[in-house]
Amino acid sequence: MTAPAPLVRARDLHVSFVSRDATVKAVNGVDLDLDAGEVLCILGESGSGKSVTLRALMRLNPPNKAVVSGELSVAGHDMVTISDRQLSSVRGKVVSMIFQEPMTALDPVYTIGRQIGETLVRHEGIGRREAEQRALELLELVQIPSAKRRLQAYPHELSGGLRQRAMIAMAISCRPQLLLADEPTTALDATVQIQILLLLRQLQQELGMGVIFVTHDLGVAGEIADRIAVMYAGRMVEAGSTVDVMRGPLHPYAKGLLGATVHSGLRGTRLTTIPGSPPDLRHPIEGCAFAPRCPHALETCSAGVPEFRPMQAGRAVRCFRSEEIAGATTRPPSRTTPQGVLLP
Repeated sequence: MTAPAPLVRARDLHVSFVSRDATVKAVNGVDLDLDAGEVLCILGESGSGKSVTLRALMRLNPPNKAVVSGELSVAGHDMVTISDRQLSSVRGKVVSMIFQEPMTALDPVYTIGRQIGETLVRHEGIGRREAEQRALELLELVQIPSAKRRLQAYPHELSGGLRQRAMIAMAISCRPQLLLADEPTTALDATVQIQILLLLRQLQQELGMGVIFVTHDLGVAGEIADRIAVMYAGRMVEAGSTVDVMRGPLHPYAKGLLGATVHSGLRGTRLTTIPGSPPDLRHPIEGCAFAPRCPHALETCSAGVPEFRPMQAGRAVRCFRSEEIAGATTRPPSRTTPQGVLLP
């Protein structure tokens, strides 16, 4: 029996931004698969290419500046060559997105109900009265209090947490197969953040969506993800199940991120840091991009780019010395999230 095709498939994906002054190679040969109903979390520092990769899945990078090449498909739709007319039908219905800052993503001159209703009218072909009723049901689904009154509210009349819930309602309104979330909890306080994460996980399970979640917060990844992919300088450097990556990272960069994560077990000890800064992607990178910051680097690490190769079941890593690091890795005492996911 033939295995079903993945919901998302990327092979040798490249995204560059071209201007008069320079060409920035933001994504450099990303390979990525996501199955239906799976949650993948992409981790990395600012500038690692996470958000650019996510936006490529909806073709939201500026068309007059972004040059995209490689293979990229979502639910069988070729997102590199798709026409603008087809794209308008795919966005919202097949793939939808939750943005980092809802105040800038929502239209300030329309009510929340009007904005959700327009999406339903466009993709579901229903009347405005039915769309308003559906919008009310969606606001109740994302647990917005006094949902009927909030339908007539403008974005600036809602708190940050309620705006984010309204954006989630809009994103799931047409039951997309793929939901993209670009650091949707970064601007929220800790209490609201955990509420949003639990809500997203609940909705994902109820609706059966595939989800790609971008963050630099390992605690967030531990709460929501089935698998983790770590990006650095536009490339995937490690991928595997959440438990495997968090308990035994194989790439020095992933290990550094875990070591720099604050948790209760660090009380009274100095926080680990990753020395140096990410490379400038306007200039060609010779060899492994992480080598100048890596405590395990040898001269050979600057001679060529390591392949992204499988190490064990469900895991892959881009490092010349990954076998040595894997052999030296010891599992730290574990702790769990409320959902039972192991954290560092």
